[in-house]
Amino acid sequence: MRTLYTILGVLLFILLLGFAFKNAEPVELAYYLGYSWKAPLSLMLLITFFSGIIAGVIACLGSLIGQRRKLLALEKEIKNLKMNK
Repeated sequence: MRTLYTILGVLLFILLLGFAFKNAEPVELAYYLGYSWKAPLSLMLLITFFSGIIAGVIACLGSLIGQRRKLLALEKEIKNLKMNK
């Protein structure tokens, strides 16, 4: 199984490397007030992808923390009920 993961990882790396080479042309990202940034398209896409991942994780943190607190409270209640028997 580990060999399969290694082969898939190498294939994915080769595909992404080919994508980066094919999209190496610089593009310009324009901001407000006349600011702009020039970088390769593959870098812009990579930054956008990881920014989306970070935003998604941050959006889920509130509900995860709330669920964890509720779980701890319920575990404490179960412990108290077992102790009272």
